[in-house]
Amino acid sequence: MLPVVPIIGRPNVGKSTLFNRLTKSRDALVYDKPGVTRDRKYGRCTLNDVDFFVIDTAGILGQISSDLEKKIDLQIQQAMFQGDCVIFLVDGRAGLCSSDIEIARELRKIDKMVLVAVNKLEGMTDAVHLAEFHELGFERLVAISSSHGDGIGELLREIKKSLCIKLSTNKLSKDEQGKGVDRISLAVIGRPNVGKSTTINKLVGEERVVTCDMPGTTRDTVRIPFSWNSGNYTLVDTAGIRKKTKISDLLERFVVIKTLEIIKQSNVVILVLDGSQGITDQDLHIASLVQSSGCALVVGVNKWDKINIHDKSIFKMSIDRKLRFLHWARIHFFSAIKGFGIKELMASVRNAYDAALTEISTSMLNSTLRQLTLRHPPPFKSGFRPKLRYAHQGGRNPPVIVIHGSGLKHLNKDYVKYLENGFRRECKMFGTPLRVSLRNSTNPYLKSK
Repeated sequence: MLPVVPIIGRPNVGKSTLFNRLTKSRDALVYDKPGVTRDRKYGRCTLNDVDFFVIDTAGILGQISSDLEKKIDLQIQQAMFQGDCVIFLVDGRAGLCSSDIEIARELRKIDKMVLVAVNKLEGMTDAVHLAEFHELGFERLVAISSSHGDGIGELLREIKKSLCIKLSTNKLSKDEQGKGVDRISLAVIGRPNVGKSTTINKLVGEERVVTCDMPGTTRDTVRIPFSWNSGNYTLVDTAGIRKKTKISDLLERFVVIKTLEIIKQSNVVILVLDGSQGITDQDLHIASLVQSSGCALVVGVNKWDKINIHDKSIFKMSIDRKLRFLHWARIHFFSAIKGFGIKELMASVRNAYDAALTEISTSMLNSTLRQLTLRHPPPFKSGFRPKLRYAHQGGRNPPVIVIHGSGLKHLNKDYVKYLENGFRRECKMFGTPLRVSLRNSTNPYLKSK
């Protein structure tokens, strides 16, 4: 198991920027505003023969008053508990402040090696600018600039000394390497305050992400590896997507764009709906985004335990009417707090993933095509009936079925939809979008004539 190094510090000192620098990624959301990071974010650092996991944490506040701040502080405490050594990040330009002294006092209570990284010292990484930070009482101080990369090599050397890491011991075992292979990327999306983070905590079995009955609690995407019924998954908690007219903050625009990117990169998406509020126009808009992306989909109606029997029947009728375009997706009713319906939800997630990557034999596709055309031949148009000759699979995730023939440009959308539903029913491909591509055959004697 690789060592774990959390980054601790007060708000807006550059912890997320340092996380992105160490992991060589842009996973952590960076914005010039305190309090952007709220959950623990894990990443792997493989720089300068050093291999370890780094944790991006929220900024430590001096006084904790609200329930949300208490939950954020719990995430920080858990990161400190898991760490083998701790990077204590301070602002070199702002200088030493009372909050840094309070954090140093708390860090001395834990039995961990602490490295003080003095950030924002681009071009000033000499010992003179570190003098005042010796007051914190820690032996190892490093001057860095997480945005420009100054001093990062020295910081990695200090981490290597603290963890006593050698290059020969950095390699994972075969079992550990196998855990990272073939992971199903599972994103949980929906409107704000529908229970996405609560659903993830129930799946993981711990308070892994911050939950609160306030919309907009989750701001950045959080990736969490976990296993379910011998299957390896990477859970992705996303921020709630609101209407464009209600998005006024630039930070929220960045968050929504990142969520849309996650939808395109995921293997399966769980669209969480709020059963107590019904299906809104924004729910339909998010569902259309998933359908156009080609990602496999499972719809989960949360808070089903809070609805009476009469409202449940009305909600199911609205599903049949409003979500008719998602007839291929499985719909489950569950409660993220009480936990019922979670097993059925995850079973559909696995089935949707298998359907998206299924391989269909050409003989089965051609047999299904003959049955469909015999049952309902293509309609005449301009005195000509299109001829559907043969079909084969043209891609996966989502599955694509290519049909060759002549006069296929005369096929209307209703008949193409009929073919799509027929292939889906016969090949049992539920939970994933299905594309039907038409290829017209050319006349080889057209040029000679």
